[in-house]
Amino acid sequence: MEKNIVIGVSGASGIAIAAAVLERLQREPGWRSFLVMTKAARRTAELEYAPGPEHLMSLADVNCAPEDLANSIASGTFRAEGMAIVPCSMKTVAGIVSGFSENLLLRAADVTLKERRQLTVVPREAPLSVIHCRNLLALAEMGCTIIPPVMSFYHAPGSVEDMVRQIAGKVLDSFGIFENGMSRWENHTEKT
Repeated sequence: MEKNIVIGVSGASGIAIAAAVLERLQREPGWRSFLVMTKAARRTAELEYAPGPEHLMSLADVNCAPEDLANSIASGTFRAEGMAIVPCSMKTVAGIVSGFSENLLLRAADVTLKERRQLTVVPREAPLSVIHCRNLLALAEMGCTIIPPVMSFYHAPGSVEDMVRQIAGKVLDSFGIFENGMSRWENHTEKT
């Protein structure tokens, strides 16, 4: 039986991370991705993601229009393992926290929470205001996994792509997809 996962992309910088998540999901047997991109995400993809929004959409198994609130992913009866929002704008974080389901991405996140499924967000903003911190705390208290796209260096990244894949791997980890190309920490100290 296939496992469904909803991938939300909002209008924040970091579209390449969403692409890396979708690319890895294509190679994962038994998983089917449902992509919902906001209008702002489409515009951000046009500006910062060289392959463009159409390429991003081609990486998903199913594309869902952001204004289609009658889409199957808007219902709790839709069987899914959960949802990852990558990248996640602070506007989207605020919408989730307040239950303001004005588009399909926000509605799918609302459904994910009410059905107590895995919700992972990759928030993109710096510096964070007090409002952002409070909203992220509220998400954490609701059980969300929050994965800021923080660079790591223990895996000796040789490129921005290496760093992007590392964050994408952490997103996939939150859904139990552990063989995802992410570099793992190894303790290099000698045993005594």
